[in-house]
Amino acid sequence: MRWPIALMMTVLLVPPWSGEPRRALYRHDLTVRATRFVPPGGWPRRIGVLRPVGAVVLSADQAGFGGFSALALHRGQAVLLTDGGLVVRLRIAGGTVRTLPGSMLDDGPETGWRRQARDTESMVVDPASGRTWIGYERVNEIWRYASGLAHAEGWARPAAMRGWGENSGPESLVRLVDGRFLTLREGGLRQVGARPALLFAGDPTQPGTAVATLRYLPPAGFAPSDAAVLPDGDVLVLNRRWRVPLRFEAALVRIAAASIRPGALLHGPVVARLGATLGNENAEGVAVSRERGVTMIWLITDNDGYAWRKTILAKFRLID
Repeated sequence: MRWPIALMMTVLLVPPWSGEPRRALYRHDLTVRATRFVPPGGWPRRIGVLRPVGAVVLSADQAGFGGFSALALHRGQAVLLTDGGLVVRLRIAGGTVRTLPGSMLDDGPETGWRRQARDTESMVVDPASGRTWIGYERVNEIWRYASGLAHAEGWARPAAMRGWGENSGPESLVRLVDGRFLTLREGGLRQVGARPALLFAGDPTQPGTAVATLRYLPPAGFAPSDAAVLPDGDVLVLNRRWRVPLRFEAALVRIAAASIRPGALLHGPVVARLGATLGNENAEGVAVSRERGVTMIWLITDNDGYAWRKTILAKFRLID
């Protein structure tokens, strides 16, 4: 009768037996495939201030591939971050997509074996140093990592962010052109009205950094899912809306840089709306690049871990 006792002790003492979801682990030889994506009826000439350049559907022979919640462009690479702390790097050039070595965030809240402990939802990469700031939902913390995400250098759990909820926290994080950081709370997809936001005078993970409160008002029915800074300093906020049965719409809002100040109510015009043109998928990441003097807007969708849904990486030219 020794084996029933041993089994009982295992169930009681070993965390993976607790029934909590574990983080997905990507193989080191992961290869991402890219197939051309064209929306039904073809691409329109323009979508608001966006002119479509092209899009691909990303896939891989890897269980749980997808779930991307943040996107950054750094030194010719597209850096994709999942909501489980997994990093995929792609080199996109000449119409081809090449997979580069990825990584997993070993440093972070808790031990990291639980999926919720690596609920990474937003990301900022410093173009010069490669240092990266990541916003963690559920624990409502911001972490700073060394170049290449090799290890953590610091973290903070701002007091003003502690009441942001377990699944509605820092979904958007940007570094403004003057060095300040802005983070927006997602809130519920059915929430009405303005969402709390924080404005940091500098590095949010640095002790003593001053922080001020403000609010962001998304378009009616939408919730913010990411943000990026345009070359002129304005902030482009990506918002999403969920419709029954499983259909998403996206709206891009442009916020004037001059309006971003303590106590402000941030809002701006909707400059583009995407629904079927993005496969009715869940747009969760936005990034900005400059190519030969032209501003490009990149979007990534989150398949929420379902292999039958599409992970779309799309590129648009900003029409000024």
